[in-house]
Amino acid sequence: MKRFKELDPLLHSHLRLAVVSLLMGVESAEFTYLKEQTGATAGNLSVQLTRLKEAGYIEITKRFSNNYPQTLCRITTFGRQRFIEYVKTLKDYLNPDNH
Repeated sequence: MKRFKELDPLLHSHLRLAVVSLLMGVESAEFTYLKEQTGATAGNLSVQLTRLKEAGYIEITKRFSNNYPQTLCRITTFGRQRFIEYVKTLKDYLNPDNH
């Protein structure tokens, strides 16, 4: 019987998975962009970004642009590797006979 690998619990959350998916395709993304794309509240998004940052999946840079605070998020090499592994593991669940 095939044994399935455990899915990364950090990425197995709708909002965190959406954020990492968005960051995979860009160099960096502003907090407001991530909020708009995910439909999350600012508070919930902030909490989930902090969790991803603490785990080393993303980097967060805060700066000012035209006197307005700007929060930029960027996926790390580690985060990229974890996402690729997550997708690979998920594919194994979807196609269990392809091994």
